[in-house]
Amino acid sequence: MTTPTIFVDADACPVKEEIYRVARRTGCPVQVVANMFMRTPPDVTLTVVDAGPDAADDWIAERVQPGDIVITNDIPLADRTLKAGGAALGATGKAFTESSIGAALAQRELMEHLRSFGEGGGGPKPFSAQDRSRFLSALDAAVMKAKRR
Repeated sequence: MTTPTIFVDADACPVKEEIYRVARRTGCPVQVVANMFMRTPPDVTLTVVDAGPDAADDWIAERVQPGDIVITNDIPLADRTLKAGGAALGATGKAFTESSIGAALAQRELMEHLRSFGEGGGGPKPFSAQDRSRFLSALDAAVMKAKRR
């Protein structure tokens, strides 16, 4: 069995503690990537990249290998991860797949277009305990699937 690396697009990630817990239990290394320093446990690697709109995304995309897992809400990064052979999970446990990424990219583009006209604001709904639970289950499943590769 191979052990995937879990990459975390960390600047706005609400499930870092859950990631650390799953990683310890499954023996996966964790690579946290952020635009500024943040506290991480001693068994987690933190990489601070230059400030910039896609610096963390580019750093992760350049290093992800087949079987690795990327935790991100950034749809273009999820797309790049899938193209590299990795798995991508959103913070609510939603898995990005080859069949869903096209629609997600199209919806993102539409929302950006609407926002440019002052429409479609409001942001995401509040993060819930159910989202956290769904994420834990999805990450466990992704790790087990990657280890079976």
